[in-house]
Amino acid sequence: MSPASSIAVNVRGTLKTAISSVAANVYDYVPEAPSVPFAAVVPDVPYLEPNLIGTSTRVKINFRLTVGVAPYSNAASLDNIERLIMSILAVIPSGYTVGSVSNPVPMTLASGSEIIACEIQLSTQYTQTN
Repeated sequence: MSPASSIAVNVRGTLKTAISSVAANVYDYVPEAPSVPFAAVVPDVPYLEPNLIGTSTRVKINFRLTVGVAPYSNAASLDNIERLIMSILAVIPSGYTVGSVSNPVPMTLASGSEIIACEIQLSTQYTQTN
């Protein structure tokens, strides 16, 4: 009998592995003091949208990919985050749908660190196997 699937391994893990090929630091959360450049795979709202319940459970999973770079000069930061976004979009695995990409904005993290960040909306279908 094969092991049960999990969102952590089969969905987030696959996405993180793909993104780690172009972003040095990939997280399951937005850390207090991330090393830049980074990408963080976090749940979006709504997170899980069930579309089949019964013998197999199938859901649409919505993620928000927070992307951050160092806040150098405005022009350099904008160029850095645009390059990172385009690199990430190029390695998103098949089966994922990319929504919109928010505008880059300055962000102060809980640690007091400042970054330039934006968010990429992603979704995929997932069927739980047991």
